[in-house]
Amino acid sequence: MKVLITAGGTSEKIDSVRSITNHSSGRLGCLMAEEFLKKQVTVDYVTTASAQHPTKNKNLKFYEIDGTQDLADLLQTLLKKTNYDAVIHSMAVSDFAPAQSFSQENFLEKINHLIQEKKGPLVKSDLKQLTQASPTTEKKISSDTDQLYLVLEKTPKVIQLIKRIQPTTLLIGFKLLVDVSKQTLVATAKASFEKNQADYVLANDLAKIKDNQHIGYLIDKSGQLIGEEQTKEAIARLIAQTVINHNV
Repeated sequence: MKVLITAGGTSEKIDSVRSITNHSSGRLGCLMAEEFLKKQVTVDYVTTASAQHPTKNKNLKFYEIDGTQDLADLLQTLLKKTNYDAVIHSMAVSDFAPAQSFSQENFLEKINHLIQEKKGPLVKSDLKQLTQASPTTEKKISSDTDQLYLVLEKTPKVIQLIKRIQPTTLLIGFKLLVDVSKQTLVATAKASFEKNQADYVLANDLAKIKDNQHIGYLIDKSGQLIGEEQTKEAIARLIAQTVINHNV
């Protein structure tokens, strides 16, 4: 059996020395990889340099990425090259990435120019011009400004690539919300199945992740609650066993 796991959090460049990232440590991904490795499953593991890494193993192969586009490119390569029994997409992927940045003075100049050019209220399409200048991600932005304005653009939904390329693989996605009821969390997870074509979703709430506690609900595509666990270790065992049972 061979599985692909993504873990950790992407990092999106603002310039050559700064980036926007998230707080995902990749620990749950490590625990899942180790559960599979105990069962002699071969694991391709996609993560970032700053995330936790599983212990090296002859059945484990690492791939490191930085941003969302790096992840999308790598997944397309791996999925076209290798048939996986399961893909577990636990990586916290950035929803937005920097497209342009402005000093306070440059931002005011750009906005005033747009207003004068339009001679009326601005609309969404006018703001596209804010990203038409050359990207700033390849140089260091000067700190000689009181305020720095960033234009962020929505990133592609990487999880939606997986079933397009390998429609028969078992796909487990993750849904994270913050401080919501169990009913809201489970309902939101159920709503994601159609968009992402996942077979299972692990729904969890950031407000209920602390110290040794990590409450997670594993839901199948019929909407049935398969399991509810209280720690990362237990979630990792549940997911690994679910995948193994599916492929027996």
